[in-house]
Amino acid sequence: MDVAIAGGHGKVALRLARLLSGEGHRVRAVIRNRDHAADVEAAGAEPVVLDLEALAGVRDLAEAVREADAVVFAAGAGPGSGPERKRTVDFGAAVKLIAAAQSAGVDRYVMVSTMGADDPDARDETMRPYFLAKGEADAALRASDLAWTIVRPGSLTDDPGTGRVAAAEHLGRWGSIPRDDVAGVLAVALIDGLAVRRTLEVISGDMPIAEALAALG
Repeated sequence: MDVAIAGGHGKVALRLARLLSGEGHRVRAVIRNRDHAADVEAAGAEPVVLDLEALAGVRDLAEAVREADAVVFAAGAGPGSGPERKRTVDFGAAVKLIAAAQSAGVDRYVMVSTMGADDPDARDETMRPYFLAKGEADAALRASDLAWTIVRPGSLTDDPGTGRVAAAEHLGRWGSIPRDDVAGVLAVALIDGLAVRRTLEVISGDMPIAEALAALG
């Protein structure tokens, strides 16, 4: 399998690259900072230097993902960024990747979103722009003709993964999950072709990842 990851230097993205490349899959990591190339190469990915915010159109991004079997959106403006960057990265770059995938003929798109993206008004003024951007990006992907999967993890930790999760369209409770296990969910969804056209919330739980995703139907 050939997978292109936008936001390829992120903590979840690097973990996903290691999982996929370790299974013999090709991984392209789209990164903004050329200085991050060594990190993605160490994770087994091929760096592709592109600034998703600076791209006026999608042609360069489409070329970067052309002939991939799937794209993953794992980019984010990050802590400390203002509402404007939440808009241009968490929403704008995700939409550019949708258009690029369509232009390049890549059907599979997996989005890293967040729990709470469907209710941004429940957040305080500081966090509301982030949840609003993620929710609108998710809606744009669901409205597309792509074979999409939206993964909405709870609070992310750097604890070692357990390989076990709770997953449902609406879990009805908040929880945390190691980044290792979020990467595991993404890898299983991609490799096994699970959770297509499904939105799933994921937190730590008792069910092995592959079983949890297969149970979603």
